[in-house]
Amino acid sequence: MTVYDELVARGLIAQVTDEEEIKELVNNGKAVFYIGFDPTADSLHVGHFMALCLMKRLQIAGNKPIALIGGGTAMIGDPTGRTDMRQMLTPETIQHNVECIKKQMSRFIDFSDDKALLVNNADWLMDLNYVEVLREVGPHFSVNRMLTHECYKQRMERGLTFLEFNYMIMQSYDFYELFQKYGCNMQFGGDDQWANMLGGTELIRRKLGKDAYAMTITLLLNSEGKKMGKTQSGAVWLDPNKTSPFDFYQYWRNVADSDVLKCIRMLTFLPLEEIDKMNDWEGAQLNTAKEILAFELTKLVHGEEEAKKAQEGARALFSSGNAANMPTATLAETDFKDGSIDILGLLVASGLAASRSEARRAVEQGGVSVDGEKITDTFASFTPDDFKEAKVVKKGKKNFRKVEM
Repeated sequence: MTVYDELVARGLIAQVTDEEEIKELVNNGKAVFYIGFDPTADSLHVGHFMALCLMKRLQIAGNKPIALIGGGTAMIGDPTGRTDMRQMLTPETIQHNVECIKKQMSRFIDFSDDKALLVNNADWLMDLNYVEVLREVGPHFSVNRMLTHECYKQRMERGLTFLEFNYMIMQSYDFYELFQKYGCNMQFGGDDQWANMLGGTELIRRKLGKDAYAMTITLLLNSEGKKMGKTQSGAVWLDPNKTSPFDFYQYWRNVADSDVLKCIRMLTFLPLEEIDKMNDWEGAQLNTAKEILAFELTKLVHGEEEAKKAQEGARALFSSGNAANMPTATLAETDFKDGSIDILGLLVASGLAASRSEARRAVEQGGVSVDGEKITDTFASFTPDDFKEAKVVKKGKKNFRKVEM
């Protein structure tokens, strides 16, 4: 099976330009491709996970990835999939986020010996002269055609700012710049980015008379399933300080039955032959498949040791309530008011709820317990002495914390 055929078999390809040319490049290790990451936070999350796995997969096959950090485009914000304008970030915040993301990417991509590049589009976008851009790029974009793209159509009724309208041009210019500077001949992205990606390929062909290609991947965690990547307590981050390895494992351990094999195909590096044997699995076997998925992805992001800890902790938790290897929250003296902390404050302090109102709803709906005892009184409180021995606090069926002083 060729590299391209495997991408198709894993369900990764949504649409491509010039398929035969793309096959030739990818299968023979001649693709120099880029995927963009906007630094809107100081950590990547599971929405970026498939792109990182794809870059790793293609690099193993001899192709060269370029990880493009959108330090420049983040100053504008992508209107795709949004009903309102994205919050603007300060240059200082963007730079901080860029540095954090660089470190995370190194776990997936080998940047040694020029095997991959990591570049920031702020290096060229921030120095562009507006009039020069209008003259150099503007004639190659039809406003009428741009307005037919879904990324703009869905915003027309609510209002589309001229700032955001320029995002497609900026992303297209990125490909044009990468083509000239680094020989980048292919761009990858989610299928909701198709219009922006076509803009780049057309700009190169019209200005330079050369071929460049675009391929979109069916992003299970982005375009195809936007509900994924979220838990009851917020986004699922790749940074262990934001989402613990245990919570990361639990997120994948609890995917829907209908999604588990799809996730295994798209995200893990297990052989397809091994995955195909799971096609007829059902019932308890699907739980085994979920454990395989959770372990493989936690190992990829956090290392094998953390993956084993998370798996052992999850198994112990569900078999006997043992809190070993469960994520831990440590209460401080300041968490106690007048010598006690109520259940709502406990849920917030432990990270199981983002706010007291969210915590109140969880208690009122009967989804909270402490050491196996359901808590239904929103005024229930605890003293520091109650935490001389750690307590297991549970919210819903899948969210746990070992809470201690």
